[in-house]
Amino acid sequence: MNKSAINDLGFLTSNRYWGRGILIGTTADKIAVAYFIMGRSENSRNRYFFMEDTNIVIAPFDESKVEDPSLIIYYPIRLCGTNLIVTNGDQTDTICEYIKAGLTFEDALRTRNFEPDGPNFTPRISGLVDCVNGDYKLSILKNIDGAGERCGRYFYEYEPVDGTGRFIHTYESDGNPLPSFEGEPWTVSIPDDFSTFTNTIWTSLDDDNKISLCTMFIDRESKDFDIRILNKRMGD
Repeated sequence: MNKSAINDLGFLTSNRYWGRGILIGTTADKIAVAYFIMGRSENSRNRYFFMEDTNIVIAPFDESKVEDPSLIIYYPIRLCGTNLIVTNGDQTDTICEYIKAGLTFEDALRTRNFEPDGPNFTPRISGLVDCVNGDYKLSILKNIDGAGERCGRYFYEYEPVDGTGRFIHTYESDGNPLPSFEGEPWTVSIPDDFSTFTNTIWTSLDDDNKISLCTMFIDRESKDFDIRILNKRMGD
């Protein structure tokens, strides 16, 4: 498939294992955000999303089964001033700390690396959206030598194009080890209807591997949030 063409969200059926995914875009009057996690191991699948104030949190469904909490429990979505941060790890907090200090998204991520989970060396993916004007950024930090020694840091910056968005994810496909995302983020279409946006993503993700999804529509005038959380372990 062509990543630069405008792909309908149903294209998510084309890969049974995206890993973690971030999607940011706009409609004519809304900012659209989605974050999902998929998992193959029991440690990964033992998770769910919930709201804590204005933030989204990942927590273990069964705490007795947690093997390594450091890479599976974090704030994937956090409001930081007028910016919304979306990531697949604890770099969420790093980005917010740097922004509060007057520094940038890029400054923060230059201090971070891919995850130390060899042989996969899972990429760290991150997004930042300005809730005032809809401008947004995406980034991926990934291993580039296959040995876990060297990191490539890639940054993408977009002005909003109504009806479209960009999608970045951790893995190109299933495999052992898992192959990291390649190329630029996908261009995707964003429907005007929030339920369509949410349900199309959720039903298009592989049913065996999907774990949780959070979607948001942010009104560009009022800044009101519509938020939906779906958790497979909770029966959604």
